[in-house]
Amino acid sequence: MFVEQNVPLQPLNSFGIAARAATLVRVRNENDVKAVLADASLAGQPKFVLGGGSNIVLTGDVKSLVLKAEVLGRRVVRETERHVIVEAGAGENWHDFVTWTLDHNLPGLENLALIPGTVGASPVQNIGAYGVELQDRFDSLDGIDLATGELFSLNAAQCGFGYRDSVFKHPPAIPSQSGYAPPSMGLGGRTLILRVRFALPKAWKPVLGYLDIERRMQEEGVLNPSARQIYDWIVAIRRAKLPDPAVIGNAGSFFKNPTVTPEQCQDIIGRDPKVVHYPMADGSIKLAAGWLIDACGWKGKQVGNAAVYEKQALVLVNRGGLENPATGGEVMTLAKAIQTSVYERFGIRLEPEPVVV
Repeated sequence: MFVEQNVPLQPLNSFGIAARAATLVRVRNENDVKAVLADASLAGQPKFVLGGGSNIVLTGDVKSLVLKAEVLGRRVVRETERHVIVEAGAGENWHDFVTWTLDHNLPGLENLALIPGTVGASPVQNIGAYGVELQDRFDSLDGIDLATGELFSLNAAQCGFGYRDSVFKHPPAIPSQSGYAPPSMGLGGRTLILRVRFALPKAWKPVLGYLDIERRMQEEGVLNPSARQIYDWIVAIRRAKLPDPAVIGNAGSFFKNPTVTPEQCQDIIGRDPKVVHYPMADGSIKLAAGWLIDACGWKGKQVGNAAVYEKQALVLVNRGGLENPATGGEVMTLAKAIQTSVYERFGIRLEPEPVVV
């Protein structure tokens, strides 16, 4: 275990917000966590798990003990009749892992290419893009309890996946004064994910249907694209639409796409016929949050050094760079103004995706 003090977090968050961690421990395996829990000066401190830093907004210095997840490794675990099970350490870069699977002729994750962050963060957020969510390819994960040091494994049902949601985003139940607490599977703030396993289908079929992908198919005259072609297309599409965090600090999509009833959607269409919407399997309608924000005139607008990206209104960016970066306060002031504007026009409350620290 290697303990660092007063650590700059600006290089460790994709928004490039300047902040510091009072204490940081780099976790390369479960023994590092157990060493933390065995250390009298560290064990009782509140703990914050940091992965790739691509889905957080830092609003100040972090007083909690920061556990930087850096568990590495990629391997094929086993095969079943229908799937190949592959595993990656929580500290592996997500996009690099997706590329590795395709390099080993293991398709299934190509629609999730170029999503920023680490493998360990992927089940927390139940990441998704272009018709595929992590839960569609998830097998199981290994984690460690930050209170007891116990190792455990969870399957998909135990992870409680929802739209950009999981048990890792909800705190455990707090006992009431009567000593009774309602059942809770919340693991937020109590778990560090060590490794994640994915079930990649042997009978692979492309997941298509999104307009951007259909355009690529028409432009290139490809009716039955391979996994590698889909991967290449999605990488190109995302690079054209989204800023590179290495160039312009950002946390990717800042708001979740809201879902509404068909009746609510028809009401919005009656007022705004061009609203971008997608029918869901459960009968609800998903609206494009970026379109709603753009319709309210926010694209390119700025609060301090936090701004709405001019090419994609769903992304908030750091216009100050590393020398004069946006503050977490500026980012959240801008986000709240956008939420108010969208609610006043459409009656819809946008929910942020990043974790605010």
